[in-house]
Amino acid sequence: MKRKHDPDGTENGAASQSLVDAETSFSSLGLDPRLLQGVAKLGFANPTLVQAKAIPLALEGKDILARAKTGSGKTAAYLLPVLQSVLKAKEASPNEKATRAFILVPTKELAEQVSKMTEKLAAFCGKAVRAVNIAQNVSEQVQRSMLAESPDIVIATPARALLHINLLGQALVEKVAHLVIDEADLVLSYGYDDDLQRISKALPRGLQTFLMSATLTKEVETLKTLFCRSPVILRLHEGEVEEEGEDISQFVVKCAEDEKFLLTYVIFKLKLIKGKCIVFVGEIDRCYRLKLFLEQFGIRSCVLNSELPVNSRLHIVEEFNKGVYDIIVATDENEVVGDEEDEVPEEKPKKESKTADDSAEGAEDAAADMDTKAAPSKKKKRKKPRLDKEYGVSRGIDFQNVACVLNFDLPITSKSYTHRIGRTARGGKSGMAMSFVVPANLHGKHKPTTIASTAKDEKVLAKITQQQAKKGKQVKPYVFDMEQVQSFRYRMEDALRSVTRTAIREARTRELRQEILASEKLKRHFEENPEDLKHLRHDGELRAARVQPHLKHVPEYLLPKDGAAGLTAGPQIGVPLKKSSENRIRKARERNKRVRKNAGVKGKGRDPLKMFKGKAKK
Repeated sequence: MKRKHDPDGTENGAASQSLVDAETSFSSLGLDPRLLQGVAKLGFANPTLVQAKAIPLALEGKDILARAKTGSGKTAAYLLPVLQSVLKAKEASPNEKATRAFILVPTKELAEQVSKMTEKLAAFCGKAVRAVNIAQNVSEQVQRSMLAESPDIVIATPARALLHINLLGQALVEKVAHLVIDEADLVLSYGYDDDLQRISKALPRGLQTFLMSATLTKEVETLKTLFCRSPVILRLHEGEVEEEGEDISQFVVKCAEDEKFLLTYVIFKLKLIKGKCIVFVGEIDRCYRLKLFLEQFGIRSCVLNSELPVNSRLHIVEEFNKGVYDIIVATDENEVVGDEEDEVPEEKPKKESKTADDSAEGAEDAAADMDTKAAPSKKKKRKKPRLDKEYGVSRGIDFQNVACVLNFDLPITSKSYTHRIGRTARGGKSGMAMSFVVPANLHGKHKPTTIASTAKDEKVLAKITQQQAKKGKQVKPYVFDMEQVQSFRYRMEDALRSVTRTAIREARTRELRQEILASEKLKRHFEENPEDLKHLRHDGELRAARVQPHLKHVPEYLLPKDGAAGLTAGPQIGVPLKKSSENRIRKARERNKRVRKNAGVKGKGRDPLKMFKGKAKK
């Protein structure tokens, strides 16, 4: 390997300086005034811990390996020094066009996020800085034309970066002075190891490297050896982030498979959780089963998985952050396992995977099947859906203001659990994580809702509890008063019976058709009419096989005397639903009385026909 260096670097003991000095500001870091204007426009008052530590070292030209929690400001910590360097190079050689920085990320979603942050920070730099994102879902010819103009910063996944390095050769990388690998512990886990080896050989010697990661794993050590020259290591410990205000309350609920649906219905319908929520499930089919189930009760949610086009996924995340949607039902197919000791091997069920494949036909195959309803002569081989290998939800995507992460299906490792719950309690805010765990004696009792991964729930929970205890955190049991919850069971079972395999298959195909149409055929229209894109909804109803309008209303006789608070035996997990002293029928009667009174009607016995005043025609 060409770039192998001494793995032992200087280490900055950030543990001894857990808090940022109150006098530290962005202006004191020596940044360009144009960048300071961009920072001010974003509303960043003072630098976060990782920014205060990393930016001065980066401006000195040192390689940096920083470990900091997701949401701690790592993106701005490496973008600001890179932009500063680009501006200085432009001042020295104003007419020279060259690519000076490569930013490599594991997913397309993260690439889009970094691209938008670059635009915002460089908003006052005019045409002095130009960044392109070649990870987006466009053709190679379009990407090549974007790179032909020698943009200052290239944002890409390692696979896309290597593709164009091979096509354009040294012309693309000869002036590169900075390399950033964001979410470094994820990059190798996503299968980019060969790509990074080749990129390492193609890049010039002596460039400055930034490795940003949430954990220091063996993968990060590999990248450090491959790219860095005695890097400064910033170990920003968990305790420091806690001092900045991070607070995740972690709960676990032991229940049967069908009770997951029951409790989810109760939690969302009675608003036990207030705010935005990400619900993690184990399979794509399970996404649509849960979405269709919630639709029966008038609870809107949108689906996020690797089967959807990348443009749709990016728009869903953007609209979620704006508050358009409150609930996202997401899969985590590319769940990061890594080399952790507490890894629990995933058991892929034969029966369930076959069902998933059967129900996951592409939109074109479904349309062909509908057109050819004649007697089948030979059984066609069904095509498996094309899943995006660069898709990832539990890491890398900037979900904002998430109040709760609900692990509807427990992840297969404690490491993945940590990444999932990291979606909440970001930027000094508090949040909650709740996980459903199926005891071994209850696994497989309810066949329609059972998946094989729940067989290991108790073992995974033990690893999670052990790992969180090392960090000084506690996973507390949360107990629902099941006697009170049971009154909702018949409604849950009624709704669940409506969500058949056929309904799931049709909903999945319909959703895919809609998203493909919105992402591809209307792409040019949306570029010319950006306002129209705001009206594109991803949480619309998919219409289960049997719609039951009466399920949308919760009759008061189902609620306990204490209201929704009476459903839980432990501390309240959200905002309780206050029981109204009057029912809606009584309210409607009183409203009608007021209307009649205002119209001059006294009493019920008066003939309404005599109220009208008018003259007869002669």
